[in-house]
Amino acid sequence: MSNEMNRREFMKASAATGAALVAAGVSAVSAQELKAIELPKLATGSGNTFIEVLGKRKSTRTISSDPLPVEVLSTLLWAAAGVNRADGKRTAPTANDKQEIDVYVAMANGLYVYDAKANQLNPVLATDIRAATGIQAQPYVKDAAVNLVYVADYSRMKNYYFGYVADETKALYTAAATGCIAENVYLYCASEGLATVLRAEIDRPALAAIMKLRPDQKIILAQSVGYPKKAA
Repeated sequence: MSNEMNRREFMKASAATGAALVAAGVSAVSAQELKAIELPKLATGSGNTFIEVLGKRKSTRTISSDPLPVEVLSTLLWAAAGVNRADGKRTAPTANDKQEIDVYVAMANGLYVYDAKANQLNPVLATDIRAATGIQAQPYVKDAAVNLVYVADYSRMKNYYFGYVADETKALYTAAATGCIAENVYLYCASEGLATVLRAEIDRPALAAIMKLRPDQKIILAQSVGYPKKAA
């Protein structure tokens, strides 16, 4: 009951703030009163490495089965969601720093979960489940060197603003966090000449059973990574 009352009070306060702004004469300017702003052409040869990496970012489904060296895998995972500050915060944001997204790593020799704080891969299954991280219409998945599976742990998503988070809010927050992690992977792959593609088509119930996930762990997306497959 107290959570519901707090939520109502917050909504009332927000409405009151909006009414006060309108009363003070703060209003949106109509689009007809604005003029288009012409932007300068992108200077792709400016030497700005970040801009060059963005220019190379793309999805690639022709991925080799050649394994990634452990140094490359380590940097890939750090870029995805590694610890980049002394306070334990990560390269990708999460709402209220709940760090609820786990990065599972499916390779030929088994399934692991990334422990960013310890900077290691902890074993989960001694089974090649790469094919199960996709569907039959994605034949490259079973051969890709690495398939990352992004899993949200809802049990960590407590004590936000009102001590309760609805499932639809959890879904929104975890989707946003996963998108940030996936883009970090894209940019690292672009910088290192790796191939990658983010995937939403997953048999989630079947994969969750294989991975032995709890009911409050939700598979969000998967991402295949590896060296580009050479033309035959």
